[in-house]
Amino acid sequence: MITFPKPDVEQFLRTFSIADFAVSPDEKHLVFSTNLSGKYNLWGMDLPNSFPYPLTSIDQSCQGLIYDKKSRFIIAGFDQDGNENTQFYGVPLNGGTMKEIVNHENTRNFMPKLSNDSKKLYYTTSRGNPSFLNSYCLDLESGQERLVLEGKDAATYLFGFSPDEETLLYYKHFANTYTLLYAKKGNEDILLTPPTEKQHTVNDGVFVSDSMIYLLTDYDSDFTYLASYNLETNKFCKVKELENESFTAITYSKENQLLYITSQKGVEDQLYEINLQNENWRNIPVPCSVINKLEVAASGTLYLFGMSATKPHNIYKNTGDEWVSLTKYTVPGVDSNELVEPDIITYPSFDGREIESLFFRAKNENDNGEVIFWPHGGPQAAERKFFRASFQFFLNNGYSIFAPNFRGSTGYGLEFMKMVEGDWGNGPRLDNVAGLDWLIDQGHVQKGNILLMGGSFGGYMALLLHGRHADYFKAVVDIFGPSNLFSFINSVPEDWKPVMDQWVGNPEKDKEKLIEFSPITYLESMIKPMLVIQGANDPRVVKEESDQIVQALKDKGRDVDYMLLENEGHGFSKKENEIAVYQKILSFLKRFTAVKEKV
Repeated sequence: MITFPKPDVEQFLRTFSIADFAVSPDEKHLVFSTNLSGKYNLWGMDLPNSFPYPLTSIDQSCQGLIYDKKSRFIIAGFDQDGNENTQFYGVPLNGGTMKEIVNHENTRNFMPKLSNDSKKLYYTTSRGNPSFLNSYCLDLESGQERLVLEGKDAATYLFGFSPDEETLLYYKHFANTYTLLYAKKGNEDILLTPPTEKQHTVNDGVFVSDSMIYLLTDYDSDFTYLASYNLETNKFCKVKELENESFTAITYSKENQLLYITSQKGVEDQLYEINLQNENWRNIPVPCSVINKLEVAASGTLYLFGMSATKPHNIYKNTGDEWVSLTKYTVPGVDSNELVEPDIITYPSFDGREIESLFFRAKNENDNGEVIFWPHGGPQAAERKFFRASFQFFLNNGYSIFAPNFRGSTGYGLEFMKMVEGDWGNGPRLDNVAGLDWLIDQGHVQKGNILLMGGSFGGYMALLLHGRHADYFKAVVDIFGPSNLFSFINSVPEDWKPVMDQWVGNPEKDKEKLIEFSPITYLESMIKPMLVIQGANDPRVVKEESDQIVQALKDKGRDVDYMLLENEGHGFSKKENEIAVYQKILSFLKRFTAVKEKV
């Protein structure tokens, strides 16, 4: 009998990802953005076949992907090496030369929408109004465009339009916890939730007729629910809510008069169908824990893109009784039994509030006794049961991972989500410290022997925890985390700046608090070895955020290593970079990993 060695740990990082997908109106084609070649490109499938073929060779990730309504071409948005200055292109269905549709240097373009006859493209852009954004309608035949929406007071995004295209749907983003949805008909702007001084959000909305809109909102509630607004009667109505669940996305099937609602409950998603004719409501089982996107074809067929903790991104088709996987992404050469599902645990924080967390425990045969503490990014996001190749990579190398959903995380209500605003460095930090103490009290790790790692806000929290609680850790990894809140506030994209006072703080009014919450304030206490990772093109947490903390620590003679990726932004879009980063992190962590005695 031939025996085979265990999978090479790098195989975990060779797992491919999907960033977006779309299905043609005639359901004969499917296109998706994937790094199947090692870099993101568009790939197509001729349905019902599921063998993919390349459509582009641009080697860039896609932001915005839609089909022509007659299944003739695709509109797709691409940036350049993670700079998030997305431009729109037309892509022929069978591959070939892309055509520039919207291309203005150093602008950010968002949310492309095609008119019903596919002759006009609606989109939102930073061009001419970088703080609050404008929306245009571009005639694809003549090349002429007209301004249809001018942003004021807050970043303003065109969201959709009525079936007759006479009424526009748009939302204003005052903060992540304060977004309002409006309908614009002629010169009239109609707020779709009742006026109130209390901040609330509207997550999504869809026209089901020229006068009826269904929307997802937490107006006068802690969790997001389904509501309707009638433009003829100007009546707002709550339709359906579920206890401790937040509805996150809504899709409408006009032919069948069905609404499909995606719902977030803690670390997992649910999918619901509501029949508008008889108001029947049912739960639809799904093949994954997290739903990234749902499309409904004219035939009523559902197409879903999602993942789970041990299942990579895949695209599924619902055939009525079951879901069929159109893509077959797995961890290459690794049996699913090698992968680790997380435990869901809760622990009490400093004020008695329960914090839900995911605890990935390395399998006994791999366990080296080490624990990585992982504060997630966002911060108004959450660690959920989605697939992270890096997590499975570290787990297979013996490292357990503890990932808490501290205050500010999504999925636990609006009040909980708001708790991070203006309080980046206190409540969320103490929630994380309580998580560290729980690990120690439960005997999973000893104080001073914990490995700390995070990205984005998680990188910020890793830096802050290092500076204020260094005695818990033996090594720290910061992946593009803000180090100085003053410079961070000043350097974010222009359309982010109007929200910074509420989200982070005002540099003048909140000066003392921002000093207290900035990791760079605590250089003297940052005594543990560090590895810092940064993308040179990152527009959210710019390169200078990592440069300054690295240089300041080096000036003090600290043990700090710096890995700068010249062709990346806020994340890793190129497989060779992703592999290099996590191999670098693993090599760094192994310097501090004790050899576990075999029993």
